[in-house]
Amino acid sequence: MEVFASDGTKVGTVDHMEGSDRIKLAKSTSPDGEHHFVPLTWVDHVDRHVHLNKTVSEMKAG
Repeated sequence: MEVFASDGTKVGTVDHMEGSDRIKLAKSTSPDGEHHFVPLTWVDHVDRHVHLNKTVSEMKAG
């Protein structure tokens, strides 16, 4: 399932849930080839995709 920032930028693809509070993104879709994690508090809603409540800039800032 694809993951999109609130500005519409695709930020990755879900690998799986890591624990009960974060999503692990697949490293195969990461520009740096590493796994990245998204806290569930950043999730706005889920339909065919995961939509976040943060822009890419906000995500990079932490």
